[in-house]
Amino acid sequence: MLILRQLARHRFLRSTHIAALVDRSVDRANDRLCRLFHAGFVDRPRAQLDYYPASGSAPMVYALGDLGAELLAERGIECGHLELSRRNRNAGRPFIEHQLEIIDFRISLDRVVRQRDDISVIHSDELVSEFPKQTCSMRNPFTMRVGVSHNGRTQEIGLVPDLTFGIRFADSSRRCFMVEIDRGTMPIMRADLMQTSVARKMQAYLAAHSAKKHESQFGWKAFRVLIVTNDRSRARSMKEALRRLSEARSIGPTLFLFALRDELRASGPIAYDWEDGAGRRTRLA
Repeated sequence: MLILRQLARHRFLRSTHIAALVDRSVDRANDRLCRLFHAGFVDRPRAQLDYYPASGSAPMVYALGDLGAELLAERGIECGHLELSRRNRNAGRPFIEHQLEIIDFRISLDRVVRQRDDISVIHSDELVSEFPKQTCSMRNPFTMRVGVSHNGRTQEIGLVPDLTFGIRFADSSRRCFMVEIDRGTMPIMRADLMQTSVARKMQAYLAAHSAKKHESQFGWKAFRVLIVTNDRSRARSMKEALRRLSEARSIGPTLFLFALRDELRASGPIAYDWEDGAGRRTRLA
């Protein structure tokens, strides 16, 4: 049941992710997953078959299947989706890879924090439990509706972070973070800021901060946005785009913290020297 719960929560997981989340060895997790797959409770998305065409040793990716969802529903755990197996078959490689990188970040965060006794992770479900009542009633409590202005036009857009978490310190204080995993596929700037771009997303976060959405919707005093990208050149271009946004003049350089994916994997989110929009280095804890 624990494996099915984790798949219901995260949608796609590698076998190595599942082993870490349920605190079992990879061999034991693989054995259990194989049994669940052949019984029809979990799926292996087809799109992963072209992940590593030259390698047969990449960890298998799993998703919750229809029978698994039915079993959870019988135990009072609603998964929120119908025809999961069909949705798993239709899921494309970019979407799956993005979801896997989100869980990579979370598991790395959990692993590092478990080694320390002065801080703890506040996961999204615990954060939601402390939200104002009107926010808790939303389908996705982390969705923010904000107005983004450009050339005299204002467009309302929905902003949903890839991951949200907090860090609690020994004195009971906390810091809250929203994470954006950038895979290098979205344009950084576009002539029309109303089109999807990294700059548009940063402007939306700036607008949310200016409107104090974090206070009214979440009850937070402050938050920061962590952007994980794939190379130094792209990170520089993001910071340059941030400097061009007029709304960024006051809070922009400190609202966003940037990291390079490979370096972050080597050190973990807590020990990593994040760099803000002004080039200053800082750590999360």
